[in-house]
Amino acid sequence: MAEITRRKLLAFGATGLSMAIAPQSFAATLPKKRDLYLHNIHTGESFHDTYWANGHYIPGAMAELRRVLRDHRTNTQHEIDPALMDLLVALRGRLQSSERFEVISGFRSQATNDMLCETTSGVARNSMHPRGKAIDIRLPGRDLRRVRDAALKLKRGGVGYYHDSDFVHVDTGPVRHW
Repeated sequence: MAEITRRKLLAFGATGLSMAIAPQSFAATLPKKRDLYLHNIHTGESFHDTYWANGHYIPGAMAELRRVLRDHRTNTQHEIDPALMDLLVALRGRLQSSERFEVISGFRSQATNDMLCETTSGVARNSMHPRGKAIDIRLPGRDLRRVRDAALKLKRGGVGYYHDSDFVHVDTGPVRHW
């Protein structure tokens, strides 16, 4: 049996106290049932459904999100990071909007990303889009700066502000902004 010393007891107590006063986890701040409303401006397709309920992501809904967020140039699909969908739910809540997100770009194949790097400014070679961890959006009725600021306050990943192209990029990579 391990010897309990005063130092171990204090360390255990400090750990318990820090856990008790720590801020809620990001997931704990989300609704018990998570719905998304997205419209892909390139395909005209929409997703308006529950993708998470009863403590689980819903496989059929996640498959539908994969389809709606596919690379419209190559028609290829890829797994979408569920945390990205959670980020959108939190962002929409922070913006107090019931409008649908307009999706400019979801998943991009590496071939599409490479082509865009050659032909378009502002596209990163090491983009999170080919990993299914990024989305470019706008939210009708909300100023683009307000969408950017709300995403920055969430501190859940990268945030890019593309005023001239009329969208905000959010991803689930490291926290950073441009």
